[in-house]
Amino acid sequence: MEMTRRQFALSIAAISALRPSLFDSSLSSMGVPRGVVPGRVTWAHDPAAVTWDGTGSWWTDACNNQAAIDRMVSSSIRGLTNQKSDARSWSAIFHYFNRTHDRGNTGYKPGEKVAIKANLNNTTDHGTIERLNSSPHLILSLVRQLTGPGRVPETSITIFDSSRFIPGNLYDKIHHEFPGVAFVDHIGGDGRIKAEFKADAIPFSIESRNAKGLDTTVVEATYLINAAVLRAHVSSGVTLCAKNLFGATSIYTDWHKNAHDGFHHNSDGSASYSAFTDFLGHKDLGEKTILFVIDGLYGNDNVDGPPHRKWKMAPFNDAWPDSIFMSSDGVAIDSVGFDFLTGEWPDLPDIKNADNYLRESALANDPPSKTLYDPERDGVRCRSLGVYEHWNNATDKKYSRNLGKSHGIELFQV
Repeated sequence: MEMTRRQFALSIAAISALRPSLFDSSLSSMGVPRGVVPGRVTWAHDPAAVTWDGTGSWWTDACNNQAAIDRMVSSSIRGLTNQKSDARSWSAIFHYFNRTHDRGNTGYKPGEKVAIKANLNNTTDHGTIERLNSSPHLILSLVRQLTGPGRVPETSITIFDSSRFIPGNLYDKIHHEFPGVAFVDHIGGDGRIKAEFKADAIPFSIESRNAKGLDTTVVEATYLINAAVLRAHVSSGVTLCAKNLFGATSIYTDWHKNAHDGFHHNSDGSASYSAFTDFLGHKDLGEKTILFVIDGLYGNDNVDGPPHRKWKMAPFNDAWPDSIFMSSDGVAIDSVGFDFLTGEWPDLPDIKNADNYLRESALANDPPSKTLYDPERDGVRCRSLGVYEHWNNATDKKYSRNLGKSHGIELFQV
């Protein structure tokens, strides 16, 4: 049964009442699951997707099988909705989002804008760089899906990273096939549009030095696709879908100049305010996202450099993970990404208690830190932003719904 935002709010009290028992074990979920199939996170794995051997560039066509990646994206979209065609799947995604965001029982309408937030954190200009960023092949697949079965005109699509740069390898690949797609980055030029920001659009729930402007790309978009990358990060432990939204704010290209208030968690295990929960709960960021995507074609144990460590975990078995994850639930997908990263590399820097933001987000209506999450400062408290738990173990990779429970995450392999 689907819920509107008001119905979500009415169900929060019941979820919160269960909270003391929800911290007992890995398979104790917390929060309210989202999605056409609630709490579902799809996992597509195809060893033929990427074949880079460490020589040349990881992003070249020779090392990335576009047809395989297109199949993975298609299977993920259908698996996310239990539909037998991509077109019906996109219709279900749009209808579900609009119903649960007080927009009526409707699908995509002509003229509505769709923005894709790529993770281009490792770019330095419009040139191509060897450090790991969003896969051009995966972003191309998403655009093909939107313009094909999704029935979104290419002129209504914008690919952006407000704080960084659209590199040549991504721009050229997509612009060649879809010249009507817009590209927005920090400086503009070379076919890109320079980001403009709406001042004080995200004042944050508590006093903060963080950048408060939001790219007008997300403010004016009707829908957002959050395309993150599977990798670890110093200070925050991981960088997945929630942290990817930081790049839609008015930050500097030089990270040294930016405040990161509410990014680091308490390593002693105690709860603390998280800016990532504000990102997921903001009306123009997480609450505007119809599809959360984690690019796990390569993955990385740190934020810098090109891919450099193949994965030992089964079924990868000393190969690249060749994986794509998707969900309509931003908390659930980051929970899965967190488990994959820590299952492969349990000793990542700053990883202890790094899942604090997931607990805060799942219980954003009444979080462990007792923060009143209201990222717009409009007097409306956040509802639960999704469902959180950890899998049973890194071998079985089972969550509550995989084990027959009626609540929690389902990792659905396609």
